[in-house]
Amino acid sequence: MATKIRLARGGSKKRPYYRIVIADIRAPRDGRFIEKVGSYDPMLPKDSEDRVKLDVERIQYWLGTGAKPTDRVHRFLDAAGLLKRDARNNPKKAEPGAKAKERLEAKRLADEAAAEAAAAPAEEAAPEAPAAEEAAAE
Repeated sequence: MATKIRLARGGSKKRPYYRIVIADIRAPRDGRFIEKVGSYDPMLPKDSEDRVKLDVERIQYWLGTGAKPTDRVHRFLDAAGLLKRDARNNPKKAEPGAKAKERLEAKRLADEAAAEAAAAPAEEAAPEAPAAEEAAAE
């Protein structure tokens, strides 16, 4: 039987509370589980020791039998020193989407056109200025 170490949600609406459980991969998220091995309360401050509670011995046993933790539980186990979690790399995450790229390109073209339009009258006005100065000097 394939098992996972995952979160099962409890608590009321907008007040989440999670149990860290060992469950068959086919069981529903909040449904049947084999054993409760910890808890996670995201409502507590991050520096609180009661935010994540783990039964380390049972988790080590289940990891030894082949249970795979979900990504969030893997983070908790890494913080507790039970597993090593490699940092993920998603370079496309911060890249804007296609529509945003189109808007940026349109804005850039409009800015360039405005800059050219502003520079053209300034160039035409520049030769007139010395002539005006000469007339004022006479």
